[in-house]
Amino acid sequence: MRVVFMGTPAFAVPSLKHLAAEHEVALVLTRPDAVRSRGRKLEPSPVKVAALELGLPVLEAKRITPEVLDALAAAHADVFCVAAYGCILPDEVLTMAPLGCVNVHASLLPRWRGAAPIQRCILAGDERTGVSIMRIGHGVDTGAFCAQASCSVPGKTADELTAELAELGGSLLVSVLPTLADGSAVWTEQDERLVTHAAKIEKSEMRLDPAMPATDNARRVLASSDAAPARCAVADKPVRILSTEVLDDVAVEQGTYSVSGRRVLLGCAEGVLEVVSLKPDGKRAMDASAWAAGLRDKQGTWGLLS
Repeated sequence: MRVVFMGTPAFAVPSLKHLAAEHEVALVLTRPDAVRSRGRKLEPSPVKVAALELGLPVLEAKRITPEVLDALAAAHADVFCVAAYGCILPDEVLTMAPLGCVNVHASLLPRWRGAAPIQRCILAGDERTGVSIMRIGHGVDTGAFCAQASCSVPGKTADELTAELAELGGSLLVSVLPTLADGSAVWTEQDERLVTHAAKIEKSEMRLDPAMPATDNARRVLASSDAAPARCAVADKPVRILSTEVLDDVAVEQGTYSVSGRRVLLGCAEGVLEVVSLKPDGKRAMDASAWAAGLRDKQGTWGLLS
């Protein structure tokens, strides 16, 4: 099958690789080089890097211009496959390929439509999430889907879950393409009564709060990222919390911390949060035990960063 692939971040790379292994990828469309890290240098998208390594033709575009439309038409693809491209596709693109345009979405639709489905499922405490192969519609993630696959959520960081879902989505995508070709794909319209929205994560949502249960704070740590880190103040020192464990067999008063055997324990509204690793502002990441060794007071307060 002849395919045009559209994608940009690391999540999309496994889909591209699965497609390239089994089909002819005629063109890869991705967002242009951009500043993607703190180095302030222009960097290619992960999809561009992967496509060039695979020897595939790449077109960079942040919107669908007449020139892009011409390139898509010239590819003579049977189907367009999309995974987190990051651009609204006009109707002309959606109907250009004979088999249409399908998208790999990182949730079990209709749950978690929107920009941050992976982080939202972690924050909500979902037991399972997954990927959906869907048609692209006029609304945000509103199209019908023809296949889904799921995995467990608890205990996984956003990065870990993203990587797992990316592989799951790539495998599911290539399994679906033959059903598009032979007409056996069964499309399911989304039940609007079950819709939940995955709004972009704001930094304020990731702040750890002693007024919240330890489980909720732990989920914030799992869902955090460089763009929206899980932060708090311990002993009046601002820190980013990198990993934690929820403890039910110890007691620490809400809003206080205790260093016990070099373990850093934070008292929450319900339960206790043990800090396993952290990153003090302006310093490298470290084990909490190493950080605690430098604390003058082995007990004190912790709380929200303003």
